[in-house]
Amino acid sequence: MSQPVEVRRSARRRRTVSVARRDGKVIVMIPASFTRAQEAEWVAKMLAKLDEPKSPLRTDADLMQRAGQLSRRYLGGKAVPTSVRWVTNQNTRWGSCTPMTGEIRLSHRLKEMPEYVVDSVLMHELAHLLEVGHGPGFWELADRYPQAERAKGYLEAADHALGWEISPDDEEQPRPGQ
Repeated sequence: MSQPVEVRRSARRRRTVSVARRDGKVIVMIPASFTRAQEAEWVAKMLAKLDEPKSPLRTDADLMQRAGQLSRRYLGGKAVPTSVRWVTNQNTRWGSCTPMTGEIRLSHRLKEMPEYVVDSVLMHELAHLLEVGHGPGFWELADRYPQAERAKGYLEAADHALGWEISPDDEEQPRPGQ
């Protein structure tokens, strides 16, 4: 038995598509500019995403190992955290980093999400070890992860489903070319 699907169009949404489960239905959020064909294509894609396997990264040691792999592959091994761990006290964010100490913390809520989402958040925090703010240099590093934009859409849907409001301090800074 499949869940009913509701499509929500937004004039503020330009490129990202996201999906969430709420009140017994699947909600797919798309840009208002999408054609009916694009809507159908993206609804099918997002429903498939809901069935993707969850992240196998279960322990702090798994996270530390994965951080090393991502740093080597996308950052030339330059981002070297002193610790990477799951935490249960991240109530309004997915991850955090303390560049001075090299500590990275990821919300335990990410454990139930697809691996590419965890990797993207981890890359975001690794980039903070090299660039503290959210300026163009930071985004150049964080966006080296090929599925960064896809993960952003997934997390936007999760934020919405959780009722999280993004504060002005958490808002993304414009990226080069946007």
